[in-house]
Amino acid sequence: MVLPADASFLNDPLSFYKPLISVIILYIKARLLPPNVLLIAGSFTAPIELYLIASVVFGLIVSLPVLAYEGYRFIDPALKPNERKAVYPFVTAFTLLFAVGAIFAFEVLLPFIVLGTLVFLPITGAAPFVNIEDFYTLVFYTILMTGIAFTLPVFIVILAKFQIIETSRITKNRTYLWVGTYILTAIITPDGGPIADVALFVPIILLLEGSLFIARRYEKNRPPKGRKSEQEDLTCRFCSGPIDSGGVFCGRCGRSRL
Repeated sequence: MVLPADASFLNDPLSFYKPLISVIILYIKARLLPPNVLLIAGSFTAPIELYLIASVVFGLIVSLPVLAYEGYRFIDPALKPNERKAVYPFVTAFTLLFAVGAIFAFEVLLPFIVLGTLVFLPITGAAPFVNIEDFYTLVFYTILMTGIAFTLPVFIVILAKFQIIETSRITKNRTYLWVGTYILTAIITPDGGPIADVALFVPIILLLEGSLFIARRYEKNRPPKGRKSEQEDLTCRFCSGPIDSGGVFCGRCGRSRL
């Protein structure tokens, strides 16, 4: 909320300076709205509310790596060695796909939605004035939901890897998956029309099909189901250390295998 946009404020720290969040807000307006469309404040406190909400949204985005690290450190003691190895690719893929989805929403999806909505202004005789709260709520909502939608394939892969779901069940119901995905895209782009829906539907479907392909590779490399050997039963699932004579606690890390 108070981070300055540049270092010029150091010349006179007590004077008013432009914060970084205002530069981001103005860039979004210049990038998405045509010059003839004017933003208006629907209420006296609307600009202040926008300033606070935008600060929270972008502050959360900046702090996500720290939050992810703290979450990982919390669950790390309960992870098996093979599960711990899967965390890093999962977090990396989740972060990259969310970033790609957010960029896709801002560069491709939102222009479709904005232009597809503004085209009805002259048809209905409405003046080119847009409520500032409505506009930025649409922007933040679309970016957030598109980023989350792009991360869905990561969960399919991780669930298949740990044998929670089977890809055969998904492929047998592929029609329902595609229909549900299109409904999801329609919810994310409520004002974009069919063009924006299809623009979001196609990349998500491609990502989902790619995730099924990767998940099937994990299933092929999966060992056959069966009872664990006696040696595996006497090995700690956390550190692979030896289990004590009572068959309960690990002699290396002291954790219970039950």
